[in-house]
Amino acid sequence: MRTIIVLAVSCAILPACGGAASGSGLAVVAAENMYGDIAQQIGGAHVRVTSILSDPNADPHLFEPGSSNGLAVAKARVVIQNGVGYDAFMTKLENASPSSKRSVLTIADVLGIHGRDANPHLWYDVPALAKIAGAIAAQLVDADPGHARAYRTGLAAFNASLTPLRREVAHIRDSFGGSAVAYTEPVPGYLLDAAGLTNLSPTGFTRAIEEGTEPSPQAVGAMNALMSEKRVKVLLYNSQAVSPITSAVRAAAEHAGIPVIGVTEMLPPKLTFQQWQLGQARELAAALIR
Repeated sequence: MRTIIVLAVSCAILPACGGAASGSGLAVVAAENMYGDIAQQIGGAHVRVTSILSDPNADPHLFEPGSSNGLAVAKARVVIQNGVGYDAFMTKLENASPSSKRSVLTIADVLGIHGRDANPHLWYDVPALAKIAGAIAAQLVDADPGHARAYRTGLAAFNASLTPLRREVAHIRDSFGGSAVAYTEPVPGYLLDAAGLTNLSPTGFTRAIEEGTEPSPQAVGAMNALMSEKRVKVLLYNSQAVSPITSAVRAAAEHAGIPVIGVTEMLPPKLTFQQWQLGQARELAAALIR
C-alpha cells in the first residue's frame, strides 16, 4: 500500500477531505475516507462528513478509535462502514451510543460480500462503484429527503466522473489481459480482477501479511521465486503495511527488474477518489508495457 503517482487537486473542493467537517448539514461519519469522499461529492453543501480512517501512511489494521471518533458517531445521522471485519471498531462505537435517528450503511452488505476469506478492500472493485455510490446516495436521501434532488444530481455527476477510470481498466484488460502479476496483500485484488490480470501470489503469503502474522518459509520462498524467476510482470506493494518480509520481496522484485507499484488503502490527501484510483490504474498500465 505505498507509493502512487496521481494528479493532485486542492482539497478545497472537498470540505471534508480526509478528516472532520464543520458547519451545518446532514452529519455523516465514514469509517474510511474514500467513502467519506464519495459521500461528500454526492452530498455537496448539504452534508458534513467526518472520516475516521484517513492517514495513508498508517496501517489501518492497527487503528484504535479515540473519544473524538465516538463523539462523531454519537452525533451522526448516517454512518458508512466497509464491513467484512475491516472496520470492526465501528460496531463498538455505535453500540456505545445507540440512536434511533442514526442509520448505518455497510458496503459489504450492499455488495453481498461475506465470509472470513473475503477480500475486504471493496472500494477497489471498479464495476461495483456505481452500486456503492447508489447505496450511499439512497442513504442520504432517506435521512434527508428534503434534499433528495440534490443528492440524486450528485450521484449522477459522480457516476459520470468514473468514465476515465472505467476506460483505463478496460484498456488494461484489452491490452494486457491474462498477464501475470503479484501483490504483497490483496488490496488491489478487485482491480486486478476487473482488468483481467492473473495474480500469482501465494495465498499463504498474502493472507498472513494481511493478518499481521508470519508467512511460512514455504510461502516466502514461493513469493520470492516469482521475483527471481521473473514470472510476473509487476509487483503491487502495499505501502501502508510495510514489514521486513514485504520490504525484502520488494527488493527482490527491483533486483530482478520487475516494476513495483505502490498502492494505498486510504485515500491520500488532496485527491478525489476518482483521481486516486485513476492514477494507480494508469501507473499499472504503464508498468505492464515495460
